[in-house]
Amino acid sequence: MSQTTLHTLNKAPNSHSALWQSCLAAIKPDDTLLLIEDGVYALASSTQLLNHNQATSVLYLKADVEARGLHTFTSPSQLISDKQFVELSCSHHKVVSWF
Repeated sequence: MSQTTLHTLNKAPNSHSALWQSCLAAIKPDDTLLLIEDGVYALASSTQLLNHNQATSVLYLKADVEARGLHTFTSPSQLISDKQFVELSCSHHKVVSWF
C-alpha cells in the first residue's frame, strides 16, 4: 500500500473557499483529490484547482458529474465510478474527507 492520501471534497469552490484553500494546502504532490457531490462544480468554476500541483491527480465521481450536467467539462479519464472510489480508498494509505 502506498503512503499517499486520498482527499475527498464535497463542497462547491465558490461557496466554501476557506475549505478549498485548506484542502489544497494539505495535498502533497503524490496525493489524489476526488471531488464528489457539489465539489464537482469545480469543473465549471474559475478555481485554480488544476494549477495547484501538476503532480496531483484530480478525479471526479461520475454519478455526481452526470447528475449536475457537467459531463462536458471534463475528460472521461477523470471520471470514476462508485466501485473505483472504493478501490481508491483501499489503495491509499489514508483517506481525508473535507466536508
